[in-house]
Amino acid sequence: MRFDDTLFNWLQIQVVAQARPDDQAAADTRDFFELMLTEDHNIAGLRIEKTDETMIHVRYEQEGRSKLKMYPREVGEQLLVDINSNPKYN
Repeated sequence: MRFDDTLFNWLQIQVVAQARPDDQAAADTRDFFELMLTEDHNIAGLRIEKTDETMIHVRYEQEGRSKLKMYPREVGEQLLVDINSNPKYN
């Protein structure tokens, strides 16, 4: 899977896992994407550094360099919104 796709998938499921700490499926899925990023793309220190009104800031290290990728908050939180709006998952 491409790096950008994997990082974005990790971000969305990380947002879900943080908001739903008892959701084991979310935690397992987050761990899966994190493993892909670590093993396939040599990422370390992956974390959401901060969330402001409009953006989610993702910090990571790759090839010994600290990098920052920013995503629109609305896009990063869309999976959580979709899950919360579906009564099947609540």
